[in-house]
Order: sequence, then C-alpha cells, then structure tokens
Amino acid sequence: MSRLRYLTAGESHGPALTGIMEGVPAGLQLTLDHIHADSVRRKMGYGRGNRMKIETDEVKILAGVRRGETIGSPIALFIENRDHQKWLDIMAIEPREGEAARAVHIPRPGHTDLVGGIKYGRDDMRDILERASARETAMRVALGAIARRLLEEIGVTIASRVVRIGEVIDETPLDADIASLNARVDASPVRVLDPHAAERIVAQIDAAREAGDTLGGIFEVVAAGMPIGVGSHAQWDRRIDGRIGEAFLALNAIKGVELGLGFRGAVLPGSAVHDAYFPGTNGARATYGSNRAGGVEGGISTGQPVVVRAAMKPIATLMKPLPSIDLRTGEATNAYIERSDVCAVPAAAVIGESLLALVLADAVLETYPADTIDALRENVGRSRERARAR
Repeated sequence: MSRLRYLTAGESHGPALTGIMEGVPAGLQLTLDHIHADSVRRKMGYGRGNRMKIETDEVKILAGVRRGETIGSPIALFIENRDHQKWLDIMAIEPREGEAARAVHIPRPGHTDLVGGIKYGRDDMRDILERASARETAMRVALGAIARRLLEEIGVTIASRVVRIGEVIDETPLDADIASLNARVDASPVRVLDPHAAERIVAQIDAAREAGDTLGGIFEVVAAGMPIGVGSHAQWDRRIDGRIGEAFLALNAIKGVELGLGFRGAVLPGSAVHDAYFPGTNGARATYGSNRAGGVEGGISTGQPVVVRAAMKPIATLMKPLPSIDLRTGEATNAYIERSDVCAVPAAAVIGESLLALVLADAVLETYPADTIDALRENVGRSRERARAR
C-alpha cells in the first residue's frame, strides 16, 4: 500500500487545478518558494506556446501546512488558470442552451480526442481534451516539489537534462556533480549540456514551427543519494523500477521508458551490461564498478544514482494538420487545431523530476515508515549505517 497518495483535478481552461497529497510526515519545512521554483522551471524551454506567457502557475497552499511546516494532515494545493477568464462561457459549469462555442467534432490524430469521446460518450470532444491536456502537469509538478523536499531531508538530489530532440543528440557524459546539473542545463534554452547541440536543436525547432510541425525527443532524470534497499523483489507492485515506469508512462506523450542502459543493453553481451562488484571502501562491504543498471537491481535501489530516460513523441496538435474526419458527417477533413507547443521536451524533463520524486518519496516512506520528518531521518540514517557495516 502506498504511503504517499495524491490526486489532481481540473481542466486546462477551467477555473483552476487542484491537488491533494496525503502521507507527508509532520515537521517538514515547506514554503511556497520550494514549490514555485519547480513551477517556474516547468514553463521553460524553446518551442513552448503562448500559454506559458499567460499562466503564472502561482500555487496556493490551502491545507496541511502551518507556519512553514507540514503538520501530518493532507496537503491541499490550488493553481488558478488565468486563461480561464477568456473561457467563462465555453467552460461554464451551470447548464447552457445550445452547443458551446469552440466545440470539437474533428479529432486530432495522436491525441485522446477520438477514443476518449467514444469511451465517455461525449459528442463534444472538448470534454476529453480539456482534462487530457498537459496543463494538468502543473499540479503534478507542484505536488512533486513536496516529494522533492522530503527526499532532500535524507540527502537525495534529483536533476534532469535533455539528451535528444528530433535528430540532434547530446550524449555529453554526466559527471558526479548532480547537485549542479539543473543550474547548468537550465541556462540552455533547450536544457542540454552541449552548447553546439543547443544551437542545432533551436534551428530544428524553428524549422518545425515554420513547417507547422512538432518535435519529440528523449530526456534523462537522475536521482543521486538514494539509500540502499528501497523497493522490493517480493511482489511485482513493490518493484521500484516498475513503479518508475508506471509514473513516467502516465505522463502525456511518453511512449518509452528505460533505466540505466535500458534498450541499449538488449544488444550487448552480459559482460558489457552487468555491474561488477569490487571490495568496498570506508567500511562498505562492496562497491560497484559501474552503474549500467541505473541504480536498481531486482526492483531494489542499489545506492547508486537512479537513472531514467523517457522518450516523448511529438505533440499531437499540428499547425499544418493531418487528415481526419468530421464525426458529425463522417466526411474527410483536416484535424482540429488547438493552441499548442512546437516542442515541450525540456519541460517534460522537469516534469520527469517531479514524477521520479513522487515515486521515490513514496517508496522511501514505505521502506522507512515515519510520522515525523525527524523519525524518517533517523530511520534512514540507521539503515545507511547497517548497509556500511554488512
């Protein structure tokens, strides 16, 4: 059973996004500054649309925090959708006569419009696309910031970078300084380490925009400082790698997830895939010669950095739309166009940090149950000492 539970609600152009998180230990220092820092970073990245200029994504804490500390009760968050003011009649909650303005009857290939409308019996597919929109991730990032704060208390640092957009790849090796990675890549318009790759990616995004097209890519998220032994091999739903995969595949437009070598390991011999053990240092019984497993073996954290990569497909809304059908007449036409981004891979990487934080914080609390943050630090500290002594 998960120790950290959360739910979100809200439509893209509705009044607001709301979120509730339960299970955060009492005594965790938490302020709006902690949450807003990640909310601002989610809006970054060359290729974003005009919506990012409208929304401030300012978070309000409605419950669960008092005088800058969590108090053990559910935490409730609220983010106003500023763009809602232009959509008051379209998104009205009370009954209205006639069809709403901006009703959607022509689905976009690659989006949830068609299958969602069929599943829920909605003639106006705006009832589907408003919730399926990636706007909802603003709340997941806010909730993830709470999980990140919890992990910071036990020495876990999470960062991300983009490794590919379209045809351009940046495989700059990561160094050990994960703590400074976000500051380094946030200085790039597309969150890559190689400035030459950044220039080529920007040019590629410009070309896609000019063509009315969109671009996807691959991003990498790293969590350093994880204690050994989080997760379990004993049941399928306790495996930490499985939970990571579930969380990332539940992010809009993500079509593939890997840990460590991932798919690359499928074409190599075992001698080039598995991490050899060597005599430990500083009291540790053993040390790893590499981290090809990505910090997880048998569903359990190894103490090495957890390394996750995710593949994001191009955004489904094209300004030069693909062929579709008008569901009212059955006739062929071009797909519906909704305001959108050209490329959101840099933002998806930031969202990925939040998803990994949510999974790891939940697994940590499951492994080291604690009602207060002091008790959590003590439990994890004792576990680290035991691991060094074995």
